[in-house]
Amino acid sequence: MKIGRSLLIAVFCTFGVATAFGVAPARSITKSTTGRAPFLGGKSKSPLVQPLDIDGSRLQTTALAETESPTEEGIKTRGGGALGGIDIPLLLYFLFWYIGNYYYNITNKLALKAAGGKTGFPMLISTLQLGVGALYAIFLWLAPDARSKPSITLDDVKKMLPVGFCFMGAHSASVFAMGAGAVSFAQIVKAAEPAFAAVLATFVYGKKVSKAKWLCLPIVIGGVILASVKELDFAVSALVSACIANLFAAFKGNENKKLMETEGLKDRMGNVGNQFALTTILGFLMSVPVALAKEGGRLGEFWEIAKTTPAVWQNMVASGLWFYGYNELATMTLKKTGAVTQSVANTAKRVIVIVGVALVLGESLDPIKLLGCAIGIGGVFLYSIIDNIVKAE
Repeated sequence: MKIGRSLLIAVFCTFGVATAFGVAPARSITKSTTGRAPFLGGKSKSPLVQPLDIDGSRLQTTALAETESPTEEGIKTRGGGALGGIDIPLLLYFLFWYIGNYYYNITNKLALKAAGGKTGFPMLISTLQLGVGALYAIFLWLAPDARSKPSITLDDVKKMLPVGFCFMGAHSASVFAMGAGAVSFAQIVKAAEPAFAAVLATFVYGKKVSKAKWLCLPIVIGGVILASVKELDFAVSALVSACIANLFAAFKGNENKKLMETEGLKDRMGNVGNQFALTTILGFLMSVPVALAKEGGRLGEFWEIAKTTPAVWQNMVASGLWFYGYNELATMTLKKTGAVTQSVANTAKRVIVIVGVALVLGESLDPIKLLGCAIGIGGVFLYSIIDNIVKAE
């Protein structure tokens, strides 16, 4: 855990410093450096890096300048902020997103185990995790020059309530699933979220899902079933909780799209960080009465366990910070990338978390389970890009 704590401090120091000092989006870096530094794409008679075409032949710099002028649209498409063709900020976003997700799953499971495991306090722990994130968000608003406060109205808050409720439901159900069974198994089931999203989009929100995507869903579901067959820590409660988490997550995605169509809301929120902060705060406030209703009668027992077992509150606080940090970084990362990149990133993230966490926590990695995991996650990836493949053909 010493390594985990060191990484936690390093990541959140980096994240906090980046936020506090207002690290500019990649496009502003590109715009500010063009015309000043030759090696960053500015005007120069002899660039240090000579552009090549696909065959390896040198391109004329005049032609390149005409076709790749740093317009706002072009910067958004390419990602911007490149140093020698490498987008350093984007790579850091990916790195800390993956690290945060990985360590959240580990510290979350350790907190649940220390608090009693299956018969412990999953709702209280999930609520307090959101509370830690809410406090961190408020701290960023109060700290000098850290993050500008949103200027939302009461009507905006009312419109955000469905998103906050679904966010709370998805998080709480995920914590229940990971407390009831293996983290790797819960993650495999959660990979089937597109199946829930497709059903909801079609039958609840009246949106059309392509036939190609429907044909990918049996692959995803088949992979999850195959992984479940050889799951040594299989529990019906873990399966049901993970499915409920998927349902809430699918609702949240659709409700969030409706929310962001509200005129002027993006401007009033200010940035992506504020959007996630507001969602976290609302999710926490809605989670408190649920936690009190379900586990409020055992608050004294939980308090005694937390006092006598430092692993409970240490891992709970750590998992709350990891959860908030990796989710905000994931949002920032996905905003800077295209659909295919997002699909690859999410697929890679799940593989890293499932295998890495299983190794660290000593969970089963039966070949059949791994095969089911590969089929399920492969099906999710195919679901994400199938429409692009069909259009290309």
